[in-house]
Amino acid sequence: MHRMPRTLIGSFAVSLGLIAAAQTPAAAPRLTAGEAVKAAHAMVASNSALASAAGVEILKAGGNAVDAAVAVGFAMAVTFPEAGNIGGGGFMVIRMADGRTAALDYREVAPAAATREMFMDSASVASRASIIGARASGVPGSVAGLTTAHAEFGRLPLARVMAPAIRLAEKGFIVDSAFAHSIVAESALIGRFGGAKLLMPGGKPLAAGQKLVQPALARTLKAIAAHGARGFYEGEVGKAIADAQKKDGGLITLADLKAYHPAWRDALTGTYRGYTLISMPPPSSGGVTTIEALNVLETFGPLPPVRGTMETHLLAEALRRAFVDRNALLGDPDFSPLPIPQLISKAYARSLAATISKDSATPTADAERQSPAGAVRAPEGVNTTHYSVVDAKGNAVATTTTLNDTYGSGVYVAAAGFFLNDQMDDFATRPGQPNGYGLVQGERNAVAPGKRMLSAMAPTIVLDSANHVALIIGARGGPRIITSVLQVLIGVIDYKLPLLEAMNAPRIHEQARPDSIRYEAGALAQPVVDSLTAMGHHVEISTFGGDGFIGRVVAIERTKDGWVGVVDRRSSGAAAGY
Repeated sequence: MHRMPRTLIGSFAVSLGLIAAAQTPAAAPRLTAGEAVKAAHAMVASNSALASAAGVEILKAGGNAVDAAVAVGFAMAVTFPEAGNIGGGGFMVIRMADGRTAALDYREVAPAAATREMFMDSASVASRASIIGARASGVPGSVAGLTTAHAEFGRLPLARVMAPAIRLAEKGFIVDSAFAHSIVAESALIGRFGGAKLLMPGGKPLAAGQKLVQPALARTLKAIAAHGARGFYEGEVGKAIADAQKKDGGLITLADLKAYHPAWRDALTGTYRGYTLISMPPPSSGGVTTIEALNVLETFGPLPPVRGTMETHLLAEALRRAFVDRNALLGDPDFSPLPIPQLISKAYARSLAATISKDSATPTADAERQSPAGAVRAPEGVNTTHYSVVDAKGNAVATTTTLNDTYGSGVYVAAAGFFLNDQMDDFATRPGQPNGYGLVQGERNAVAPGKRMLSAMAPTIVLDSANHVALIIGARGGPRIITSVLQVLIGVIDYKLPLLEAMNAPRIHEQARPDSIRYEAGALAQPVVDSLTAMGHHVEISTFGGDGFIGRVVAIERTKDGWVGVVDRRSSGAAAGY
């Protein structure tokens, strides 16, 4: 089924010595899953070995971390089309070595013709119009975001930064097993639209080892390299998007494309046990929800043994309360005031912690009544992708970007060479009822023209007590982004685990609705499950995506010898450095 993400095959990690091999003829290396890659000076980690190699190429050419992040973003549009994109949107958190921080919001927006009720009728529900097809797409923001970040912080010319992506699209690359499997897994969706001609020539999905050349996408990337964002939102590319939308009954017009702009936000900051977290504010909910839950956990002092009954109970109760607030109180800050200072305050965390019993679970309905929003209940896509970058001077970038579902809405703009997102489903398309990920969202996230939909993305940069970059982290997995990032942070900070061990540790997930703790196979021993059940928790083994994985994290950690990059064993991709 379309909403089930593909089963990810393996995790690849690449060192600098393998980059050249990865480029000629562009083929991702086959390496041990979950490998920790070490480098003395700089590091890039992403869900695409070839995109990480592109980032290192730009760093070695004199670019900084922002240049490299932009290079990775455009390269992933070529090599990782299931989630890497120019037809979607995302968030970028930047921390420069001189102490400057920035948070760039290039989330998609609803077209001008969108209405609150557009997905409420029975026909829309039955056809899954907020998920599949032309009406599911918001106005894409990735190109505007990447070019804006480059203009503000980059050093190299845009054409140089984009050269690896253009080369990969024009000259082609070798399809690896993970890419091939994603095409097979989503063949029903891809087969409905124009992308079938590219990825399923003659009706047969591309196989591992075949070469993929994308001339239409190469032309689009060249237009962007030459003209910046205008090369995408106007001209032939903009016209191709608008024409495709009109032909298929979508709402995005050329006027919508020309009107799109990213937004610089004040980076969200919080603290946890002496560390500083720099994260993304709304319409990304990941930063607020992660910081709120960590603040609650901090009130309990040192955490009990990992994955024991009490640690799991406290983690679930903190996440339950943070998700209740997330679902009811967060949305696009340009459309309504949001109580962010309250939600991330230590005082509020103490008040929430006081409602947690160490002997019994709190039903979500009770937690909702305790929330500032009262009993409002609220619920995002899985096929997001994250990349982390740090350069030799210590400039750092955390970027999470998405099409929402795997291959987005399925709609492929053939004349321009990319898939469009299905982000309209991240709105509360039917306020008070679950979306495709079980999240039940409130009025603040209802559809409105020009509005950005709520997201669970959580690109985060962590500083140590000396204000040095300690960790650059983010994940894919819809609401599971929040829980997976939080648990890796706890592993590194509370339990002093090396990054690889913290990433490999089995995870749990609690998102308030549905009211249950889900856990990966091996995460909880049966006596722990029995004890949690006796406390009133509903506990079940995770079946997310068919493989049960809870989040797929990509992170970089600073060590005494330099940097360590890790791509989650649950995913595919690579870390690369020098």
